[in-house]
Amino acid sequence: MGNVDYSSYPSPMNNEGEQHPRVAVPPPQPFIKSLKYSLKETFFPDDPLRRFKNQPPSRRLILGLQYFFPIFEWGPNYTFQFLKSDLIAGITIASLAIPQGISYAKLANLPPILGLYSSFIPPLIYAMMGSSRDLAVGTVAVGSLLLGSMLSTEVNPTQNPKLFLHLAFTATFFAGIFQASLGVFRLGFIVDFLSHATIVGFMGGAATVVCLQQLKSILGLEHFTHNADIISVMRSVFSQTHKWRWESAVLGFTFIFFLLLTRYFSKRKPKFFWVSAMAPLTSVILGSFLVYFTHAENHGVQVIGELKKGLNPPSVTDLVFVAPHMSTAIKTGILVGIIALAEGIAVGRSFAMFKNYHIDGNKEMIAIGTMNILGSFTSCYLTTGPFSRSAVNYNAGCKTAVSNIVMSIAVMLTLLFLTPLFHYTPLVVLAAIIVSAMLGLIDYEAAIHLWKIDKFDFVVCISAYIGVVFGSVEIGLVIAVALSVLRILLFVARPRTFVLGNIPNSGIYRNVEHYQNANHVPGILILEIDAPIYFANSSYLRERITRWIDDEEDRIKANGETSLQYVILDMSAVGNIDTSGISMLEEVNKITDRRGLQLVMVNPGSEVMKKLNKSKFQENIGEKWIYLTVEQAVEACNFMLHTCKSNSKRDESQGWNKV
Repeated sequence: MGNVDYSSYPSPMNNEGEQHPRVAVPPPQPFIKSLKYSLKETFFPDDPLRRFKNQPPSRRLILGLQYFFPIFEWGPNYTFQFLKSDLIAGITIASLAIPQGISYAKLANLPPILGLYSSFIPPLIYAMMGSSRDLAVGTVAVGSLLLGSMLSTEVNPTQNPKLFLHLAFTATFFAGIFQASLGVFRLGFIVDFLSHATIVGFMGGAATVVCLQQLKSILGLEHFTHNADIISVMRSVFSQTHKWRWESAVLGFTFIFFLLLTRYFSKRKPKFFWVSAMAPLTSVILGSFLVYFTHAENHGVQVIGELKKGLNPPSVTDLVFVAPHMSTAIKTGILVGIIALAEGIAVGRSFAMFKNYHIDGNKEMIAIGTMNILGSFTSCYLTTGPFSRSAVNYNAGCKTAVSNIVMSIAVMLTLLFLTPLFHYTPLVVLAAIIVSAMLGLIDYEAAIHLWKIDKFDFVVCISAYIGVVFGSVEIGLVIAVALSVLRILLFVARPRTFVLGNIPNSGIYRNVEHYQNANHVPGILILEIDAPIYFANSSYLRERITRWIDDEEDRIKANGETSLQYVILDMSAVGNIDTSGISMLEEVNKITDRRGLQLVMVNPGSEVMKKLNKSKFQENIGEKWIYLTVEQAVEACNFMLHTCKSNSKRDESQGWNKV
């Protein structure tokens, strides 16, 4: 292109008269070693095998047992003081778990007794395998709603209750298999695709739908839609105005007011947390007495009826592994399993942060998955760590997972001796318990916060909410995840690029749009690429870099400044590059060459430098045009500009059209 031999110029010196250090090419690594490192960073960032290093076989056996069963790690140090705290916490959460379990089973269109079964076996398993001290295990409203609504599309729970029940066990089994597999194969990052904004919108929408579904019991309606969307529910409610029962409505709104009042009181007076925790069981007792003495069941107030005495019957033979129902159970199990994991792990991490300890997400997945697998064998349906119950457990002062064991024993005693007492429990009280719990999940303050901080996150949140409320729980979840994935793709496919300028009286270079005092360097365009370069964004970056060059030349022409001679690419934030990215850099080098410009690169990372070297791009651009810092690169370019006033390379390119 030109007649100037740039290699003949001496390398620029630093202030001490020494040559600046060059960007080194990393030493070659065997493929197996590189692959092993990549796999470790992807699947084992927490290095779980570290504790086993340099340990004798007997010690490794003990450590392995403690890894999968943390109870053997903290159990030997358990004290009587811990027992007193866990005993109080366990009894407190049992008083909440019993009415909630019955309520949520009804929400899933399942027999109420399953809610008690699901609060007996799973907590015992989690106490042995879980790493959280505060998670209180049991059924959850959103999971119950999702399980019930998805299975109802295939099997009518009223017309074929036995098959529906067996499908619920089967879906729970597959949910457990999926959850445990994520933990064993360390694929927990899949759950991270449910962003905070997604969860806020999804939970809020599900809570709204759950509350609307309770209008059936509150208004005393016998026939109600199985659809979860707001239009179907409102149509079902207002098409049966002649069947509304005022007795049931008065009772329902009275208990909702009572439950919300106790929650408000406990929030204002945290020492009295037990008031709101005991309120659901108190409501069940008061409602049962009221129905028993007034015979309200004869005046439109529906009651639970008979609950079987006894512990969980085996259900392993009830699992459905035949077409066409098996595919429904698998699909339902995977979806409800993801939601259960997201809630359980998020709740566990939140309380672990408050108490300054760490929980292992992969171990949590194995624990939650195992308790759902074994639960499906013992007449339980989907369980995880609900926020409301865990918050009560935390506020009650639990010290270890023994609080789950205490709760389980309390539920066991209820199953053995107290189930006949729930015969007269009105369904409207269970509906009130669900409504009061769900209102706390509609986090409008979080939505407002998202609007202030990140408008796209707010759109994701509202889209999930609208999808759930006006479509279905599945539609809302798909919309929310799709928007979250779209955002990830946009980050990858449209990375940010910035023009850097010099901060006066320093060697610091920053974004000229961010720092108003940052000055453009005459004759030099400095660009920063803020993401890895992959096939998905290489074409965009080529076009964007070309446009930056056009804009800079227009700015120089308008201001009458020194003509553009050098384009510096700051690669500090480029963690990796693929073959498409290297091809893009080769094209950019050709474009700058045709326009009489010199391409300069700054601080490519080790992976980038290794690939640039293997692809011969480093030789094409010249080692002298790759620098460690922007300051070094600018010094070198200024040295060339002042040494050669007229750039023959630029002169020869006159007449060439812009690319």
